[in-house]
Amino acid sequence: MTTQDTHFMQQALSLAQFGWGQVAPNPAVGCVVVNPQGHVVGTGWTQKSGRPHAETVALAEAGEGARGGTAYVTLEPCAHTGKTPPCAQALIEAGLARVVFAIGDPDARVNGAGAAMLKAAGIEVEIGLCAEMAERDQRGFLLTQTNHRPLVTLKIAMSADGFMRTPEGQSPWITGELARQKGHMMRAQHDAILTGAGTLLADNPSLDCRLPGLADASPMPVIMSRGGTVSPTCKLAQRAKQETVLLYTESESDFAGETMVLKQVTPEATLADLASRGITRVLLECGPKLAMAFAQAQCIDEVAVFIAPKKVDLGGKSDISRLMSPEGLNLTLFTEGDTQHLGPDIYTHYTRHTTWQKGAA
Repeated sequence: MTTQDTHFMQQALSLAQFGWGQVAPNPAVGCVVVNPQGHVVGTGWTQKSGRPHAETVALAEAGEGARGGTAYVTLEPCAHTGKTPPCAQALIEAGLARVVFAIGDPDARVNGAGAAMLKAAGIEVEIGLCAEMAERDQRGFLLTQTNHRPLVTLKIAMSADGFMRTPEGQSPWITGELARQKGHMMRAQHDAILTGAGTLLADNPSLDCRLPGLADASPMPVIMSRGGTVSPTCKLAQRAKQETVLLYTESESDFAGETMVLKQVTPEATLADLASRGITRVLLECGPKLAMAFAQAQCIDEVAVFIAPKKVDLGGKSDISRLMSPEGLNLTLFTEGDTQHLGPDIYTHYTRHTTWQKGAA
Protein backbone atom coordinates (compact mmCIF):
# COMPACT_ATOMS: atom_id res chain seq x y z
CA MET A 1 0.00 0.00 0.00
CA THR A 2 1.15 3.52 -0.78
CA THR A 3 1.62 6.77 1.12
CA GLN A 4 -1.51 7.99 -0.62
CA ASP A 5 -3.44 5.01 0.77
CA THR A 6 -2.30 5.93 4.28
CA HIS A 7 -3.36 9.54 3.76
CA PHE A 8 -6.90 8.55 2.76
CA MET A 9 -7.24 6.05 5.63
CA GLN A 10 -6.11 8.68 8.13
CA GLN A 11 -8.78 10.97 6.71
CA ALA A 12 -11.36 8.21 7.25
CA LEU A 13 -10.16 7.75 10.84
CA SER A 14 -10.59 11.46 11.51
CA LEU A 15 -14.13 11.34 10.13
CA ALA A 16 -15.01 8.36 12.32
CA GLN A 17 -14.40 10.36 15.49
CA PHE A 18 -17.41 12.54 14.68
CA GLY A 19 -19.51 9.54 15.65
CA TRP A 20 -18.04 9.08 19.14
CA GLY A 21 -20.78 9.21 21.73
CA GLN A 22 -23.55 9.44 19.14
CA VAL A 23 -23.85 6.07 17.39
CA ALA A 24 -24.09 3.36 20.09
CA PRO A 25 -24.54 0.44 19.92
CA ASN A 26 -22.95 0.73 16.48
CA PRO A 27 -19.26 1.38 15.92
CA ALA A 28 -18.18 4.87 14.86
CA VAL A 29 -16.87 4.29 11.33
CA GLY A 30 -15.38 6.63 8.74
CA CYS A 31 -15.25 6.15 4.96
CA VAL A 32 -13.49 7.94 2.10
CA VAL A 33 -14.24 7.10 -1.55
CA VAL A 34 -11.60 7.93 -4.16
CA ASN A 35 -12.14 7.78 -7.94
CA PRO A 36 -9.74 6.01 -10.35
CA GLN A 37 -7.85 9.27 -10.85
CA GLY A 38 -7.06 9.48 -7.13
CA HIS A 39 -9.49 12.28 -6.21
CA VAL A 40 -11.83 12.14 -3.21
CA VAL A 41 -15.43 11.99 -4.46
CA GLY A 42 -17.25 10.99 -1.26
CA THR A 43 -16.78 11.06 2.50
CA GLY A 44 -18.95 9.92 5.38
CA TRP A 45 -19.16 8.78 8.96
CA THR A 46 -21.75 6.78 10.87
CA GLN A 47 -24.67 9.05 11.65
CA LYS A 48 -26.51 9.65 14.92
CA SER A 49 -28.03 6.47 16.43
CA GLY A 50 -25.99 4.43 13.95
CA ARG A 51 -27.96 5.01 10.74
CA PRO A 52 -27.04 5.46 7.97
CA HIS A 53 -23.61 3.82 8.03
CA ALA A 54 -20.45 5.62 6.91
CA GLU A 55 -20.17 3.72 3.62
CA THR A 56 -23.75 4.58 2.63
CA VAL A 57 -23.17 8.28 3.29
CA ALA A 58 -19.89 8.36 1.33
CA LEU A 59 -21.29 6.41 -1.62
CA ALA A 60 -24.34 8.68 -1.84
CA GLU A 61 -22.03 11.65 -2.14
CA ALA A 62 -19.75 9.92 -4.65
CA GLY A 63 -22.50 8.70 -7.01
CA GLU A 64 -21.08 7.42 -10.29
CA GLY A 65 -17.68 8.81 -9.29
CA ALA A 66 -17.16 5.71 -7.16
CA ARG A 67 -17.17 3.32 -10.13
CA GLY A 68 -13.74 1.77 -10.60
CA GLY A 69 -12.41 3.56 -7.54
CA THR A 70 -11.30 2.71 -4.00
CA ALA A 71 -13.13 2.93 -0.68
CA TYR A 72 -11.15 3.39 2.54
CA VAL A 73 -13.13 2.21 5.57
CA THR A 74 -11.99 2.12 9.20
CA LEU A 75 -13.83 -1.16 10.00
CA GLU A 76 -14.77 -4.18 7.94
CA PRO A 77 -18.01 -3.41 6.05
CA CYS A 78 -21.05 -5.20 7.48
CA ALA A 79 -22.39 -8.25 5.68
CA HIS A 80 -25.76 -8.71 7.36
CA THR A 81 -29.15 -7.11 6.88
CA GLY A 82 -30.37 -5.18 9.90
CA LYS A 83 -32.20 -1.89 9.78
CA THR A 84 -30.29 -1.24 6.54
CA PRO A 85 -28.92 -3.51 3.78
CA PRO A 86 -25.30 -4.74 4.09
CA CYS A 87 -22.63 -2.11 3.43
CA ALA A 88 -20.54 -4.73 1.61
CA GLN A 89 -23.38 -5.11 -0.91
CA ALA A 90 -23.62 -1.33 -1.31
CA LEU A 91 -19.90 -1.18 -2.11
CA ILE A 92 -20.34 -3.94 -4.69
CA GLU A 93 -23.28 -2.22 -6.37
CA ALA A 94 -21.34 1.06 -6.51
CA GLY A 95 -18.85 -0.64 -8.85
CA LEU A 96 -15.74 -0.16 -6.72
CA ALA A 97 -12.58 -1.91 -7.85
CA ARG A 98 -10.88 -1.93 -4.45
CA VAL A 99 -11.80 -1.72 -0.77
CA VAL A 100 -9.23 -1.05 1.95
CA PHE A 101 -10.29 -1.42 5.57
CA ALA A 102 -8.24 -0.98 8.71
CA ILE A 103 -9.45 -3.80 10.98
CA GLY A 104 -11.89 -6.68 10.92
CA ASP A 105 -15.22 -6.55 12.72
CA PRO A 106 -15.42 -9.11 15.59
CA ASP A 107 -19.23 -8.99 15.57
CA ALA A 108 -20.31 -12.57 14.91
CA ARG A 109 -22.61 -11.34 12.14
CA VAL A 110 -19.60 -9.96 10.24
CA ASN A 111 -16.19 -11.34 11.35
CA GLY A 112 -14.76 -11.91 7.88
CA ALA A 113 -18.06 -12.20 6.02
CA GLY A 114 -17.84 -8.63 4.74
CA ALA A 115 -14.42 -9.24 3.23
CA ALA A 116 -15.56 -12.56 1.77
CA MET A 117 -18.59 -10.95 0.11
CA LEU A 118 -16.42 -8.27 -1.49
CA LYS A 119 -13.84 -10.79 -2.75
CA ALA A 120 -16.57 -13.02 -4.18
CA ALA A 121 -17.73 -10.05 -6.26
CA GLY A 122 -14.24 -9.63 -7.71
CA ILE A 123 -13.28 -6.60 -5.63
CA GLU A 124 -9.67 -6.32 -4.47
CA VAL A 125 -9.64 -6.27 -0.66
CA GLU A 126 -6.76 -5.08 1.52
CA ILE A 127 -6.81 -5.24 5.32
CA GLY A 128 -4.65 -3.77 8.07
CA LEU A 129 -3.80 -0.24 6.96
CA CYS A 130 -3.52 2.02 10.06
CA ALA A 131 -4.79 -0.91 12.16
CA GLU A 132 -3.27 0.32 15.43
CA MET A 133 -4.96 3.71 15.09
CA ALA A 134 -8.27 2.09 14.18
CA GLU A 135 -8.11 -0.27 17.18
CA ARG A 136 -7.49 2.71 19.44
CA ASP A 137 -10.45 4.62 18.06
CA GLN A 138 -12.75 1.56 18.03
CA ARG A 139 -11.75 0.33 21.49
CA GLY A 140 -15.20 0.93 22.96
CA PHE A 141 -16.95 -1.16 20.31
CA LEU A 142 -14.24 -3.84 20.39
CA LEU A 143 -14.48 -4.18 24.17
CA THR A 144 -18.24 -4.73 24.02
CA GLN A 145 -17.69 -7.52 21.50
CA THR A 146 -14.75 -9.26 23.22
CA ASN A 147 -14.84 -8.39 26.94
CA HIS A 148 -18.56 -7.57 27.24
CA ARG A 149 -17.97 -4.13 28.73
CA PRO A 150 -17.61 -0.62 27.31
CA LEU A 151 -14.49 1.51 27.20
CA VAL A 152 -14.00 3.57 30.35
CA THR A 153 -12.29 6.97 30.36
CA LEU A 154 -11.48 8.34 33.81
CA LYS A 155 -11.57 12.14 33.91
CA ILE A 156 -9.51 13.72 36.70
CA ALA A 157 -9.41 17.44 37.50
CA MET A 158 -6.84 18.05 40.21
CA SER A 159 -4.98 20.84 41.97
CA ALA A 160 -1.21 21.22 41.91
CA ASP A 161 -1.06 19.51 45.31
CA GLY A 162 -3.09 16.51 44.12
CA PHE A 163 -6.63 17.13 45.36
CA MET A 164 -9.78 16.47 43.34
CA ARG A 165 -11.93 18.71 45.55
CA THR A 166 -11.91 22.16 47.10
CA PRO A 167 -12.43 23.18 50.76
CA GLU A 168 -16.03 23.37 51.92
CA GLY A 169 -17.61 26.71 51.11
CA GLN A 170 -15.33 27.44 48.13
CA SER A 171 -16.12 27.21 44.42
CA PRO A 172 -16.08 23.55 43.34
CA TRP A 173 -14.15 24.43 40.17
CA ILE A 174 -10.49 23.45 40.31
CA THR A 175 -9.69 24.08 36.65
CA GLY A 176 -10.42 27.10 34.47
CA GLU A 177 -12.91 27.77 31.69
CA LEU A 178 -10.95 26.25 28.78
CA ALA A 179 -10.35 23.02 30.69
CA ARG A 180 -14.03 22.80 31.56
CA GLN A 181 -14.95 23.26 27.90
CA LYS A 182 -12.62 20.40 27.00
CA GLY A 183 -14.34 18.30 29.67
CA HIS A 184 -17.75 19.07 28.18
CA MET A 185 -16.52 18.03 24.73
CA MET A 186 -15.41 14.74 26.25
CA ARG A 187 -18.92 14.27 27.60
CA ALA A 188 -20.31 14.66 24.09
CA GLN A 189 -17.93 11.95 22.87
CA HIS A 190 -19.16 9.30 25.33
CA ASP A 191 -22.45 7.38 25.44
CA ALA A 192 -22.78 7.46 29.23
CA ILE A 193 -21.30 9.40 32.14
CA LEU A 194 -20.91 7.63 35.46
CA THR A 195 -20.58 9.01 38.98
CA GLY A 196 -20.91 7.81 42.57
CA ALA A 197 -23.12 8.64 45.52
CA GLY A 198 -20.38 10.71 47.17
CA THR A 199 -19.95 13.03 44.20
CA LEU A 200 -23.72 13.30 43.85
CA LEU A 201 -24.04 14.41 47.46
CA ALA A 202 -21.03 16.75 47.49
CA ASP A 203 -21.37 18.46 44.10
CA ASN A 204 -24.95 17.85 42.86
CA PRO A 205 -23.70 17.62 39.24
CA SER A 206 -25.93 17.81 36.19
CA LEU A 207 -23.50 15.72 34.05
CA ASP A 208 -24.74 17.21 30.78
CA CYS A 209 -22.89 18.79 27.86
CA ARG A 210 -23.22 22.56 28.01
CA LEU A 211 -21.30 23.54 24.88
CA PRO A 212 -23.27 25.68 22.40
CA GLY A 213 -25.07 23.48 19.89
CA LEU A 214 -24.28 20.21 21.68
CA ALA A 215 -27.03 20.04 24.27
CA ASP A 216 -28.53 17.02 22.51
CA ALA A 217 -25.14 15.27 22.65
CA SER A 218 -25.22 14.89 26.43
CA PRO A 219 -24.34 11.35 27.59
CA MET A 220 -26.75 9.21 29.60
CA PRO A 221 -26.18 9.81 33.35
CA VAL A 222 -25.37 6.74 35.45
CA ILE A 223 -25.18 6.62 39.26
CA MET A 224 -23.56 3.91 41.39
CA SER A 225 -24.94 3.92 44.95
CA ARG A 226 -25.05 0.80 47.11
CA GLY A 227 -27.63 2.33 49.42
CA GLY A 228 -29.74 3.74 46.60
CA THR A 229 -30.31 7.08 48.31
CA VAL A 230 -30.70 9.90 45.80
CA SER A 231 -32.13 13.25 46.83
CA PRO A 232 -35.38 13.90 44.94
CA THR A 233 -34.34 17.55 44.54
CA CYS A 234 -30.90 16.90 43.01
CA LYS A 235 -30.27 17.78 39.36
CA LEU A 236 -30.11 14.18 38.17
CA ALA A 237 -33.42 13.35 39.86
CA GLN A 238 -34.96 16.24 37.95
CA ARG A 239 -33.43 15.04 34.67
CA ALA A 240 -34.77 11.55 35.36
CA LYS A 241 -38.32 12.85 35.03
CA GLN A 242 -37.73 13.62 31.35
CA GLU A 243 -34.92 11.35 30.14
CA THR A 244 -33.11 8.14 31.01
CA VAL A 245 -30.96 8.26 34.16
CA LEU A 246 -29.72 4.91 35.49
CA LEU A 247 -29.17 4.05 39.14
CA TYR A 248 -27.24 0.92 40.12
CA THR A 249 -27.90 -0.05 43.72
CA GLU A 250 -28.07 -3.01 46.11
CA SER A 251 -31.32 -1.81 47.70
CA GLU A 252 -34.76 -0.81 46.51
CA SER A 253 -34.99 2.91 45.84
CA ASP A 254 -37.65 5.52 45.19
CA PHE A 255 -35.40 7.22 42.63
CA ALA A 256 -37.37 8.78 39.80
CA GLY A 257 -35.17 7.24 37.11
CA GLU A 258 -34.52 3.66 36.08
CA THR A 259 -33.20 1.52 38.94
CA MET A 260 -31.14 -1.65 38.56
CA VAL A 261 -30.82 -3.64 41.78
CA LEU A 262 -27.66 -5.75 41.69
CA LYS A 263 -26.44 -8.32 44.19
CA GLN A 264 -23.22 -6.29 44.34
CA VAL A 265 -22.66 -2.86 42.81
CA THR A 266 -19.19 -3.36 41.37
CA PRO A 267 -17.45 -1.83 38.35
CA GLU A 268 -17.60 -5.19 36.56
CA ALA A 269 -21.33 -5.75 37.14
CA THR A 270 -22.23 -2.17 36.25
CA LEU A 271 -20.19 -2.17 33.05
CA ALA A 272 -21.55 -5.55 31.98
CA ASP A 273 -25.10 -4.26 32.24
CA LEU A 274 -24.22 -1.07 30.37
CA ALA A 275 -22.68 -3.14 27.57
CA SER A 276 -25.90 -5.20 27.37
CA ARG A 277 -27.72 -1.91 26.76
CA GLY A 278 -25.46 -1.08 23.81
CA ILE A 279 -23.26 1.44 25.63
CA THR A 280 -19.73 1.42 24.15
CA ARG A 281 -18.05 4.47 25.73
CA VAL A 282 -18.32 5.57 29.39
CA LEU A 283 -16.87 8.70 30.96
CA LEU A 284 -16.10 8.25 34.65
CA GLU A 285 -16.47 11.52 36.59
CA CYS A 286 -16.28 10.64 40.25
CA GLY A 287 -14.31 10.92 43.47
CA PRO A 288 -11.09 9.07 44.30
CA LYS A 289 -12.83 6.19 46.11
CA LEU A 290 -14.91 5.05 43.13
CA ALA A 291 -12.03 5.77 40.74
CA MET A 292 -9.84 3.48 42.86
CA ALA A 293 -12.45 0.71 42.64
CA PHE A 294 -12.42 0.90 38.84
CA ALA A 295 -8.62 1.01 38.77
CA GLN A 296 -8.29 -2.06 40.99
CA ALA A 297 -10.82 -3.88 38.80
CA GLN A 298 -8.59 -3.02 35.81
CA CYS A 299 -11.56 -1.42 34.10
CA ILE A 300 -9.97 1.91 33.12
CA ASP A 301 -8.78 2.17 29.52
CA GLU A 302 -8.04 5.87 29.18
CA VAL A 303 -7.24 8.64 31.66
CA ALA A 304 -7.80 12.34 31.00
CA VAL A 305 -5.89 14.41 33.56
CA PHE A 306 -6.45 18.15 34.02
CA ILE A 307 -3.96 19.81 36.39
CA ALA A 308 -4.51 23.34 37.66
CA PRO A 309 -1.51 25.37 38.90
CA LYS A 310 -3.25 26.38 42.14
CA LYS A 311 -3.17 24.55 45.47
CA VAL A 312 -6.25 23.95 47.58
CA ASP A 313 -4.46 23.58 50.94
CA LEU A 314 -6.61 20.79 52.32
CA GLY A 315 -3.65 19.20 54.09
CA GLY A 316 -3.00 15.52 54.73
CA LYS A 317 -2.58 12.82 52.11
CA SER A 318 -3.66 13.94 48.65
CA ASP A 319 -6.56 12.35 46.77
CA ILE A 320 -4.26 11.35 43.93
CA SER A 321 -1.38 9.75 45.81
CA ARG A 322 -3.03 6.35 46.30
CA LEU A 323 -5.01 6.42 43.04
CA MET A 324 -1.85 6.93 40.98
CA SER A 325 0.09 4.24 42.88
CA PRO A 326 1.02 0.79 41.46
CA GLU A 327 -1.95 -0.60 43.45
CA GLY A 328 -4.24 1.85 41.69
CA LEU A 329 -4.01 3.14 38.13
CA ASN A 330 -0.31 2.32 37.72
CA LEU A 331 0.30 4.71 34.85
CA THR A 332 3.37 2.70 33.80
CA LEU A 333 0.83 0.47 32.02
CA PHE A 334 -0.46 3.46 30.05
CA THR A 335 1.06 5.40 27.18
CA GLU A 336 1.16 9.17 27.55
CA GLY A 337 -0.39 10.82 24.54
CA ASP A 338 -1.84 14.23 23.79
CA THR A 339 -0.77 17.11 26.07
CA GLN A 340 -2.32 20.56 25.81
CA HIS A 341 -2.07 23.87 27.65
CA LEU A 342 -5.61 25.10 28.30
CA GLY A 343 -5.10 28.56 29.72
CA PRO A 344 -3.27 28.04 33.02
CA ASP A 345 -4.18 24.33 33.16
CA ILE A 346 -2.41 21.33 31.62
CA TYR A 347 -4.31 18.46 30.03
CA THR A 348 -2.71 15.05 29.38
CA HIS A 349 -4.34 11.94 27.94
CA TYR A 350 -3.17 8.42 28.76
CA THR A 351 -4.14 5.23 26.92
CA ARG A 352 -3.83 1.59 27.91
CA HIS A 353 -3.48 -0.17 24.59
CA THR A 354 -4.08 -3.85 25.26
CA THR A 355 -7.41 -3.95 27.07
CA TRP A 356 -9.68 -4.61 24.08
CA GLN A 357 -8.29 -8.08 23.41
CA LYS A 358 -10.34 -10.93 24.79
CA GLY A 359 -9.03 -12.09 28.12
CA ALA A 360 -6.60 -9.15 28.52
CA ALA A 361 -6.32 -7.35 31.83
